Order: sequence, then C-alpha cells, then structure tokens
Amino acid sequence: MTFQAAESLSEQIAQHLGQRIVTRDLAPGSRIQELKVSGDLNVSRGSVREALLILERRHLVEIFPRKGAVVSSLTVASVNSLYDIYIDLLCMLGRKVIERRTNDELSGVVGHVREVEAVIQAVTSPGPDAAEKVMDAGFGVMRYAYRLVDNPFLEQTLENFRPAISRTYFVALDNFREGIGQTAVFFSRLGEAARSGDADRLQSAIKAFGEHQRQQVLNTLRAEERQ
Repeated sequence: MTFQAAESLSEQIAQHLGQRIVTRDLAPGSRIQELKVSGDLNVSRGSVREALLILERRHLVEIFPRKGAVVSSLTVASVNSLYDIYIDLLCMLGRKVIERRTNDELSGVVGHVREVEAVIQAVTSPGPDAAEKVMDAGFGVMRYAYRLVDNPFLEQTLENFRPAISRTYFVALDNFREGIGQTAVFFSRLGEAARSGDADRLQSAIKAFGEHQRQQVLNTLRAEERQ
C-alpha cells in the first residue's frame, strides 16, 4: 500500500490505523511500532508519529514513554466514561439545533433522518459492512447538525469522540440484528422530535438510544471477560 501526500498524509495514516482499531483488527493492548508502520505504508516515521498523536486525541491509542503507542483498552469503566460525556454532548447538539431552528433547516434534519431510515431498510443481513453503512448515515445527521449550530468547539469535541464510539459499535456487532431495530426506532423518534421542534423530546430520544447502546457494549465486554 502506498500513500500519497494530499490534504494530510498524517491524517490518512491515522484513518487507516484507526479503521483497523475500530474493526478490532488491531486488538486492545497491541503495540503499534512506528518503524513497521512506516515500512508497511512507505511513509516517514515522522508522519506515523504525527498520526499516532491524532489517534491519541481520538482515544484510540495511548502513548507511553519508552514503550510507544499501544491500542487503548476497552473496559467497563472506560465505556461508561465515554458514553457519559458523549450522550451529554449529543443532547447539547440537539438542543442547539432546536434553539436555532428554522422550518427549512428542521426539514433538512428530517431529510437526513429519512436517508438513515432508507439505509436501515436496505440492510438484508447483519455484518461489518452493514454496520458501517448505518453508522456513516447516522453520523451524516450529526454533520448536518454541525452546520446549523456552527460551534467549532462542540463539533471538534464530538468528532474526536466519533472513532471511539464507532469502535464500541463493532464490539457489540453480534447484537447488530437487534440493534438495527433499535436504531430504526431511535431515528424515527429523532425525526418526529425535530419536526415538532421539541427539545425535551429530542434529548429524551438521544438519551434512550445512547443508554441502550451503552448496555449492548457493556454486556458484550462482560461476556468476553467470562470467556
């Protein structure tokens, strides 16, 4: 594989490594060696080092003195900490969308929600590809909300958490068939709340889905610990 310097070579490397972490190709605790990565991808060690710093900000790796970068662990405590803050941030984003709404903009939210529902309906069998399509469509709603709210600090914070959240979705992939139904219900409620301009209803839907997803991930981790 050869990477070309485009918008950001380090970002491309971070996305490549991040995807391997998210899909569990690189297991928690695995060491990521700069020299090996630079050789495999035909890039400089400096670019790899910068990519690892990006992944550290996205909570996918930890960097230790003299040990280097290792894939961060997923534990009950870390998942709870992640979902505590992520749910609150999504609620803030939703509330800001409602506060700054216009009819056309809320119609845009509903339109993006319907796109997610269409992706969900098109899923014929559970698996990594289907999960990735649903996740990407769901994050598309978030990206549209960013434009409405126009808060770069909130956007950057949520985007830094997004890979870690995607990683938890793949942890609970075995529950995808059940989860896809819950996802459909969530986005239906989200669209209804956006259409009505009801901030409390919107936040209630976000919290309910976030807590459901948290429990799916925690149940999977606890089952793996017992094995």
